[in-house]
Amino acid sequence: MATSDLPSPPVAEVRPSSFTRHGITVQDPYAWLRDRKYPEVDDAGVLAYLNAENAYFEAAMAPHDALVETLFEELKGRVKKDDASVPQKDGDYEYWWAFQEGAQYRTWYRRPVGTEQSDVLLDEPALAAGKDYFRIGMFSVSPDGKLLAYASDDNGSERYTLHIKNLETGELLPDRIENVFNIVWAADSAGFIYTIADENWRSKVVLHHELGGGDPREIYRESDPEFSVGIGLSQSRSWAILSTGTNTTSEVRLLPAADFTAAPMLVSARDEGREYDLDERDGTLFIRVNDTHPNFRLVTAPAATPGEWSELIAGSDDHYLRSVTSFRDILVIEERIGGLSHIRLRDYDGGGETRVRFPEASYDASLGNNPEYAQTKLRIDYESMVTPDTVYDYDLASGALEVLKVQEIPSGYDADNYVTERLTATARDGTKVPLSIVYRKDFPKDGSRPVHLYAYGAYGYAVPPGFSSARLSLLDRGYGFAIAHVRGGDDLGYEWYLDGKLKKRTNTFNDFIDVARHLVKEGYTSEGRIAASGGSAGGELMGAVINQAPELFGAVAAHVPFVDVLNTMLDDTLPLTPGEWQEWGNPIEDAEAFKLLLSYSPYDQVSAQDYPPLLITAGLNDPRVTYWEPAKWAARLRATKTDDNILLLKTNMGAGHGGKSGRFDSLREKAEEQAFFLTQIKTGE
Repeated sequence: MATSDLPSPPVAEVRPSSFTRHGITVQDPYAWLRDRKYPEVDDAGVLAYLNAENAYFEAAMAPHDALVETLFEELKGRVKKDDASVPQKDGDYEYWWAFQEGAQYRTWYRRPVGTEQSDVLLDEPALAAGKDYFRIGMFSVSPDGKLLAYASDDNGSERYTLHIKNLETGELLPDRIENVFNIVWAADSAGFIYTIADENWRSKVVLHHELGGGDPREIYRESDPEFSVGIGLSQSRSWAILSTGTNTTSEVRLLPAADFTAAPMLVSARDEGREYDLDERDGTLFIRVNDTHPNFRLVTAPAATPGEWSELIAGSDDHYLRSVTSFRDILVIEERIGGLSHIRLRDYDGGGETRVRFPEASYDASLGNNPEYAQTKLRIDYESMVTPDTVYDYDLASGALEVLKVQEIPSGYDADNYVTERLTATARDGTKVPLSIVYRKDFPKDGSRPVHLYAYGAYGYAVPPGFSSARLSLLDRGYGFAIAHVRGGDDLGYEWYLDGKLKKRTNTFNDFIDVARHLVKEGYTSEGRIAASGGSAGGELMGAVINQAPELFGAVAAHVPFVDVLNTMLDDTLPLTPGEWQEWGNPIEDAEAFKLLLSYSPYDQVSAQDYPPLLITAGLNDPRVTYWEPAKWAARLRATKTDDNILLLKTNMGAGHGGKSGRFDSLREKAEEQAFFLTQIKTGE
C-alpha cells in the first residue's frame, strides 16, 4: 500500500478560521467541512471532498481486493448462515430469532409453549429490502401477547419510527410515532409510555399514548439541559421506571404499570454526583447507589415510602456492584471482582448467598434474556478469549449449569490452538493496568510478531476479555490480539472510571501507551509493530496516542473517532454536548477545562511529525460523532504530517455511528481493516 503507486490524495481547502475564548485563540482551518444545514448535508464542497476521499480509499485498497475478499470469505465462513437464538419462555409463548440461509437480517418468531407451530412476528429481511441501511432499535410484545411494538431506522441517524403490529391479523395499526427511543407497555396493553428524540436528538419527555386515541399526554418533562430521560420496567412488571440523569447523577420516579394516569412517584431527589438505579419485589425496592462508596452499595426501601433506605450490602473496595435484578425467588447481583465478572445469588430470607461458578479463570459472564419474574432457571451468557459465546441455563435449585448453545464456527475452530493470558503493565504513575491477550500456541515472544492492541476507555464501559471469531484471521497469520483495560472504563471498579475522565482524562491515553510499551518490553511485539484500533471515544484515544507516541504503532484504525473534542464541547447546539460536560468538562464556562481539552484534542494537537499509516472511518448520518470530526482530522493530518505513510478516510454515505447494518456488510468492513493491518505490518513469518 505504497503511496507512490497511488494517485495524489485529496487536499482539503484551507479556509482561515479561528475563535477566541478565555483569552486563547484557536485556529480551525477546516471548520467549513461542517455543513451549516446539518443534519442535512448538501454542501457541494463538503460532498466533493468526502467523495474524493472515498475514491482515494477505493484506489488504495484496489490492489488488495483479493486479500480483502479472502479475509471476507474467512469471516463469513465462521458465521453460521442459519444461526438462531435459544428460545426463551415469556408467558404463554417461547420467543426467538433466526437468520435464514445467507440473510443479512433476523426473522423473529414465537410459538405457544409446548408446541412446535411457530409464527413469524417480524420479517426484517422483508422490511430491509431495497434499503442500504436498516436497523431495529426496539422490539416489545404487549402483555396480552396480541401486539408488537417495533421501531426501525433506515439511514443510520438513529431516529427510529415506531410501528404497532397486530399479531393476530398481521396488519399495522395507524399508531405511528417518529423519533422514538423506547416504550413501556401498560399492564392492560391498551397503551404505552414512550420517550422521543427532540430536534437536538435529546430525550427530554415521557409521553402516554393510548391506542387509537388522540394526542399523547405528557407525564414528565426534564428541564435541565444536561439531563436526559429513559424508561424501563421492573422485573415484576409492576412498575414503569422513569430515570433521568447525566453521566454522574441520576433521579428515579416510579409509575404503576396498571395505571399510567397516576402521578409518578419520586424515589429520591437528584443529588449531584450520586447515581442510583433499582428493581422491585413484592413492595420492596432494591436500590443500587454510590452515595457512600464509589463501588456502590445496596439498600432497600418500601415502595410506599421510597426515601426510607436500609442498607443490605455495604460498599466495598473489592466488590464492584454493577446491577441488581429482583426475581420472585432470588435476588441476582452482577458484580466485578478483580476485573472479572461474577454473578451473586442472594436469598430474600437472609438464608445465604452463592456464586455461579464458571470453568475458566478469565472470562466474561452476564445475565442473558430472563423476561419472567418467576424464573426457576437463569439464562446466562458466557465467553472468554478462547471460548466462543456460550448460552447457559443455571438451575436455581441444583446449581447446575446446562449448556444450551455454543457459538458454532462452521469453518472450524479448535480452542487448544490458542493461549490467553491476563497480564499487568505498570503505568508511568505507578498504577497497575491489566491487559488481556490471546495468540496461537506457536507465537514466539521474541519481539518479531505484531500485536493488535484495542481499547475504549470512556463512560465507565469495560471491554471484557471476550471471544471474536473475526480476530482469528489475524491470529492465524501470526498476530497477537490484546485488550488494554485502561482507566476510563470501569474494569477495576467505579474509581477506575473516575480516574480516566475530566481532569484525569490523560490517564487513559498514558495507560494505553504504557501497555503498548509493556508488550514490547516483554517480547510480545516490538516498536512499530503494533496495530492499534478504537472507535468513537476509543477513536479519540487513537488520535491522542499517535500524537504522543507515533513511533510505537505500525498501523492505526480509528473508527468514527471523537477527535474534534474542543469544538464539540463548545457547541451546546449539538445533540450530545450538554449531557457530555459531566464526562469531558464544560469549556464554555470553565477556562481550565478549555485548556485541558485543547491540550489533548487530537484535531487541535496534530503536529509536524511522522505518523503511522492511518485508516479513519466516518458515517455521514452519525448523530453521535458527526462526520466532520474525522473529516477535519484527516484533512489536517494530510496537510501537516511529515511522512509518506498512507492515510485513508472512508465515509459511509448512508450509515451512522455503527457502520453498515447487515451482518455480512459489516464483516466486509472488518475485512478491510484487517487487510489494512496486514499490508502495513507483515508477520515476519
